[in-house]
Amino acid sequence: MTKEVNYAVIGMSGMGRAHVEGIKSDNRANLVAVCDIDETRRDQGAALVKGARAYSDYRDVLACDDVDVVVIVVPDQLHREISVAALAAGKHVLCEKPMALTLEDCKAMIEASRRSDRKFMVGQICRFTPGFIAAKELIEKGEIGELFYVESEYAHDYSKIFGSNQWRLDPLRHGFLGGGCHAVDLLRWIAGNPYEVAAFSNKKMLTSWPTDDCTIAIMKFPNDVIGKVFVSTGCKRNYTMRSAFYGSKGTIITDNTSPNMQVFKTDSSCGFTVPMLYPISINNHNTIGEISVFTDCIVNDAPVPTDAYEGACTVAAALAAVRSSKSGKIESIDYSFT
Repeated sequence: MTKEVNYAVIGMSGMGRAHVEGIKSDNRANLVAVCDIDETRRDQGAALVKGARAYSDYRDVLACDDVDVVVIVVPDQLHREISVAALAAGKHVLCEKPMALTLEDCKAMIEASRRSDRKFMVGQICRFTPGFIAAKELIEKGEIGELFYVESEYAHDYSKIFGSNQWRLDPLRHGFLGGGCHAVDLLRWIAGNPYEVAAFSNKKMLTSWPTDDCTIAIMKFPNDVIGKVFVSTGCKRNYTMRSAFYGSKGTIITDNTSPNMQVFKTDSSCGFTVPMLYPISINNHNTIGEISVFTDCIVNDAPVPTDAYEGACTVAAALAAVRSSKSGKIESIDYSFT
């Protein structure tokens, strides 16, 4: 099939290379350029696809007439600048999560998206994780009845991440936003927009970092559903996003690193709740699915699942939790962005 959509990836970190693999897997997509300020990383990125060009300045990428889409995989602090410039240059944009670190930046990105006729999508990768997709499908089918409680966690030891002592060490990049946005977005996707949050936090692990490293947030969702998000960026355990969804007829427990999803349902024949194991693929950074969906949206001129407004909603909910952890008060969440 003839290539239809030409991609460029800005930022050749591990996630940048993962997006390159996603592009390579789609026969409607073609990687024409990569960009990184680090010479070694950009050359290694370009070498992944024969004929791909390497740039050190994102502005040079935006000037390329043959680039249809830019994938922005740079530190969160640069998302607004590059996204706004790319949309103004007539490029479709796939921007890594979180969309931005402030609501002011989110609003500017929403406005840039509204002014443009191009697609803008935030890379909330949990919406492409097999275990979470399966859980949502079962919930929507009514398999566990009416939801009454949901929870998700983001447990990730940042002290083990290479490069973490650079752009992650920003007072604006609170762990609940920078990484915890995964868990917040997942619960928003399944239970709707939370409207109130009460949060508590401490800092006992990454004591030299500017933000707290452990936060727990209790949220109120539509239809009288309550929920919890736990985020730890200093925990001593394996990376996980264990999540649970409790309904009137059963419970689902799943994550993004296990080969099985647990489903508990009331067995009317015996009166007990029995566990069942559903096999699922382990693909916690499914850039192949993400690129496929975004390419679909471009080729078919369809709405994207996580547009600028959706991305901003996740940021708003996460920032409200951060505010609550500092104020000691219940915080309302405003999704107006006006």
